[in-house]
Amino acid sequence: MKIDTTLLILKTNKKVKQESSKLRGYLGREFEKYPILHNHYGEGKFLYSYPLVQYQIIDGQASILGIEEGAEILKDIYPKINELMLGDSYYKVEDHLIYDKEYDVNTTNEEIHYKFITPWLALNSTNFKKYQENKGWKERKVMLNKILVGNILSMSKGLGIIVNRRIHAKSNLEYSPTDYKTVNMLGFTGEFKVNFKIPDFFGFGKGVSQGHGTVVKVYENKEE
Repeated sequence: MKIDTTLLILKTNKKVKQESSKLRGYLGREFEKYPILHNHYGEGKFLYSYPLVQYQIIDGQASILGIEEGAEILKDIYPKINELMLGDSYYKVEDHLIYDKEYDVNTTNEEIHYKFITPWLALNSTNFKKYQENKGWKERKVMLNKILVGNILSMSKGLGIIVNRRIHAKSNLEYSPTDYKTVNMLGFTGEFKVNFKIPDFFGFGKGVSQGHGTVVKVYENKEE
C-alpha cells in the first residue's frame, strides 16, 4: 500500500534541549484546531490507533513526521512555525526543510535492515513482568522479536494496510533506559531485520507520537 509522508525539519538558532513531548505540546496548543497534531479528541481517547503526526528531537534538532492526513496538515502549518516556546526556553526557527515521499508499506520477500535511532519502549506493564520472568537471553530475544512483529501489525492495521503473509523479525538490541512521562522506563536500541518495508522515521512501541522507537533503514555497504 502506498503511504504519503512529509518530514518537516525545523532549523533553530540553537540546539533544542527539551524532550519531544514539549514540542508536541507547544504545536498542539498553537494549532489547536487540528486535533490530529496531538491525536486526542477527549479524555483518554485517541483519534487514530497509530499517530499520523510524530515528533522527534534528535541531536538537538526538532523534526516532525506527518503521515497521510498528517502530511497534508504539516504542509499547511509549517510556514506559520516561526518560533518554539518549549518550557522556559525560546527558539527562533530560522528555516524549514520539508521532504515529501511516498512509500510502499507492506511485506516483502527480502529481509530489510533497520535500526532504532531513539529508544524503543517495547514493554508495557503486562509484558514487562513476563520479560523479567524470562531469565535467559534467548527467551527474552524471542519475546522482543514477537513484540516487534506485533508493533508492525498494529501500525499496519492503524493505516489500513492488509498484511497477507507472516512477518519474521531478527534483532540485535541492547538496553537503553529512558524517560517517558517523567517515569524511567526500560527501552531498547540497536538493529533488526524484518521482511517488511518500513518508512524512515516511523515509530514503534509506546510513546510513538513523542519520538520513541523511531526507525531508519540501514543501507548495506556492498563491495565491488
